[in-house]
Amino acid sequence: MPGMLDGKTAVVTGSSKGIGYAIAEAMAREGANLVVSARDEAEVQAAAEQLDRLGPGNVAAVRCDMRKHEDVRQMIAAAVDLGGVDVLVNNAGVGRFGPVDQMSPDHWHQVIETNLNGVFYACHEAIPHLRARGGGWIINIGSLAGKNPFAGGAAYNASKFGLLGFSEAMMLDVREEGIRVSCIMPGSVDTYFNNKQPSRENDWMIQPDDIARLVMELLAFPENALPSRIEVRPTRPRKAQRAD
Repeated sequence: MPGMLDGKTAVVTGSSKGIGYAIAEAMAREGANLVVSARDEAEVQAAAEQLDRLGPGNVAAVRCDMRKHEDVRQMIAAAVDLGGVDVLVNNAGVGRFGPVDQMSPDHWHQVIETNLNGVFYACHEAIPHLRARGGGWIINIGSLAGKNPFAGGAAYNASKFGLLGFSEAMMLDVREEGIRVSCIMPGSVDTYFNNKQPSRENDWMIQPDDIARLVMELLAFPENALPSRIEVRPTRPRKAQRAD
């Protein structure tokens, strides 16, 4: 039985594990050609080998530092080599936390350049190819930290507030060309973010597969409608935990 994404090509950034891998896995099972990327070449190659077994589509692994425009350009070029760009999921992100006076400029730049500049680079390179295909989707994985500031979150909040504004302005730029833009804003997700490890004790959290399912539901959404901002929270957060 044909998959929903047969003949389509998708790029998922930060996709060697966690949310990005779950999204790529769901797409692979629906027949997509995939470009997966991460900064660690061994990790992204291993992820691509696993994904290649799941569906009929081709899978390309690209080592990509989202802070480097040339790396991002090559990542999008790999998708064009597979047939074009139909879906771009900007998932790659980093977090550095602490008061402004205690944060090094290097850490500030790492957060802003990955979480915001990298998304700009990917969209800048992908939009002409999406346009050439007659439209498609850009899905940016943001955070509820993009509307809820917290102590120690100056860099991360700035990047995610900026990502939300960027996403919604870009949506207005391109929606009449058939390119739909959505920003998914999860709360607490049980993933590897900020050097954490997924754990059975975190079953109260949103799971990566939950976000993957939401992405797939967006891709199946009626063409006349556009969910542009989607907030996702744990249903029953632990009281001692931040779960905005």
